[in-house]
Amino acid sequence: GKNQVAQIITYGTMAAKMAIKDVARVMELPLSEANMLAKLVPEKPGTTLAKAFAEVKELNDIRKSNTEQGKILRMAEKLEGSVRGSGIHAAGVIIAPDDITEYIPVSTSKDSDLLVTQFDGKVVEDAGMLKMDFLGLKTLSIIKDAMKMVERNHQVKIDIDTIPLEDEKTFALYQKGDTVGTFQFESPGMRKYLQQLKPTDIEDLIAMNALYRPGPMEFIPNFIKRKHGTEDVNYPHELLIPILSNTYGIMIYQEQIMQAAQIMAGYSLGQADLLRRAMGKKKIEEMNKQREIFVAGAKEKHGIDKKKAEEVFSIMEKFAAYGFNRSHSAAYSVVAYQTAYLKAHYPAEYMASVLTHNKNNIEKVTFFMDECKRQAIKVLGPDVNESNLFFDVNAEGQIRFGMGAIKGTGEAAVEAIINERNKKGPYKNIFDFAERVDLRSVNKRTFESLAMAGGFDCFTDFHRRQYIFAPDGDMPLIEKAVRYGNTHQNEKNNAQQSLFGGTSGVNIPMPKVEACEAFSEIEKLNIEKEVVGFYISGHPLDEFRLEISNFCNASLGDLENLEKLQSTGEVFVGGIVTSIAHRVTRNGKPFGTITLEDYEGSYTFFLFSDDYTRFKEYFEIGWFLFVQGKVVARKWKENELEFKISTIQLLSDIRERMSKGLLLNIRVEDLTAELIAELENLTLNFEGNCELKLNIVDTSEKLSVSLLSRKFKVNLDNELIAYLDSMNQLEYKVLK
Repeated sequence: GKNQVAQIITYGTMAAKMAIKDVARVMELPLSEANMLAKLVPEKPGTTLAKAFAEVKELNDIRKSNTEQGKILRMAEKLEGSVRGSGIHAAGVIIAPDDITEYIPVSTSKDSDLLVTQFDGKVVEDAGMLKMDFLGLKTLSIIKDAMKMVERNHQVKIDIDTIPLEDEKTFALYQKGDTVGTFQFESPGMRKYLQQLKPTDIEDLIAMNALYRPGPMEFIPNFIKRKHGTEDVNYPHELLIPILSNTYGIMIYQEQIMQAAQIMAGYSLGQADLLRRAMGKKKIEEMNKQREIFVAGAKEKHGIDKKKAEEVFSIMEKFAAYGFNRSHSAAYSVVAYQTAYLKAHYPAEYMASVLTHNKNNIEKVTFFMDECKRQAIKVLGPDVNESNLFFDVNAEGQIRFGMGAIKGTGEAAVEAIINERNKKGPYKNIFDFAERVDLRSVNKRTFESLAMAGGFDCFTDFHRRQYIFAPDGDMPLIEKAVRYGNTHQNEKNNAQQSLFGGTSGVNIPMPKVEACEAFSEIEKLNIEKEVVGFYISGHPLDEFRLEISNFCNASLGDLENLEKLQSTGEVFVGGIVTSIAHRVTRNGKPFGTITLEDYEGSYTFFLFSDDYTRFKEYFEIGWFLFVQGKVVARKWKENELEFKISTIQLLSDIRERMSKGLLLNIRVEDLTAELIAELENLTLNFEGNCELKLNIVDTSEKLSVSLLSRKFKVNLDNELIAYLDSMNQLEYKVLK
């Protein structure tokens, strides 16, 4: 019952930096000064304030001073380690034999329907409670739904637990770092390391999964070099070769620490686990005791001298601080491999499933739609003749938006549309649609939402504006269609209820629809964003993607954190104007606000006095602007920061003004005759005035050679950039 089960509480404590920031906030120290103090604390995991004072003289000098900052550091030292807040463990559940309150104290939380323990994980087991881990992974649902689509579209039934673990296509995906959307391996840092490592078996993935976390991350370069034979593989002792050969002599897993103790010093499994715990928690007394046991065991079992045994113990001790559970890493890596297998073999179905399971996160949907574009998978808007409730894949292998993603539709309406289509086939036109769907579920608002999102674009007789355009003295097309459908359905119902049956014999004429001007591309995209939450058929900035990527050094969202940008110097941002306002202050002086939006967010600039006079000509909704400025102290409030605009230009002028050349970075192992021929064809097809430079990189030797092409110059055309984006063998940079 409910009174026998509880989730486990977690306690967040004040770490070194957080203690400084919290105390500074309470003592009203300006944010910029608080951040400066916190930045002096080294980034190493496990750094305490005591360690930071010992390592950083400047920080220690401030602590000793009688300044406000000195008081803050001394107070932070006292508070460090205090409980700052509580949370709930992602997987841990306590199950009691009867009423749980008979054994341990519990609490309630707004984040859980279950009771929550007041003891955290470390204490609750010592109290004699049974702890179980139940980890629910969204990834498993993504895999399941992708497999359903694969079976329906390709008539292939996949047993995901029996797929080959040495599939070439899957490892090619890992070697290219093409892992966006896959489990565990999609971060930019991980993808960079995968390109260097070029994994060839599941053991490589298990090792990378264990290494890619704070602490052991420092061993990744050694692991990569040892795999490729550019660094010698050294083993702490020859007896450990069998257990360390898979990881090239590096102790990555907790199990390797335990096995080393068993092999070298005759530990039992239980003793080895106690050793691992002592090492991981750095219990000094216990460690000294274990060192003696290890040295004695190594001498007794193998005749290993004290010096060598202590050396091996020290190596074990070093790695145990970072060691990760191999069984955990292996299980996660197998699930990750399954996602990569599906992405490699059935990319459209896999990405459709990923999009469906992230449908409530607009940023993630936009991110994964960009990944689809990069993979040359088309993501099409909603369509009443093809869409289902969620993202799906059509017969051409294109991803189709789900109608459930449109605001104002509702699940019941979408199900009614799909059921009717499945029974009697595709809808012929808007009037056929209105005739056939259940108008009690699919109401006028549903019609409007579908029309504005492009759901009726399959009916080529009318464009989107016609559905809502009402000529003088007339009604819009949607109103006509709904009335037509109601009339038709009422006639049908009356005929069924008639004593004699049959139809009334009256043909209902289709209404006439007036022509009108179609929406512009920008208008269409803005309406899409309004009804779906983001742009579907494109983005207003798509034609300026090169300018945004190469000439902007910050996104508009970055301007929300001005402290972070303070050290950047000149800041360049670009975007589309989405709103403007011309206003007057209380003193009668004019000022204005202008809101720009880019791929990641939006920001409103306030312009006063001379700045407003200089730049108000750019206050036009729909204009694409390139803004240059600097983060400075606010004129009358030195403790506050503001973004001061120095110049505004049209984005359309930037490429020609600022582009000086194109630099192609190519790894030496990717430099093949085929790639050279491909690049030569590209330069011939896109001749222009920009210099072409090549940078050939040998990552293993840390060497690079720069070459300037005297024969070829290129035109930085959007088509050329799109082609370069699709080439995994190189990276490019526009020179300015």
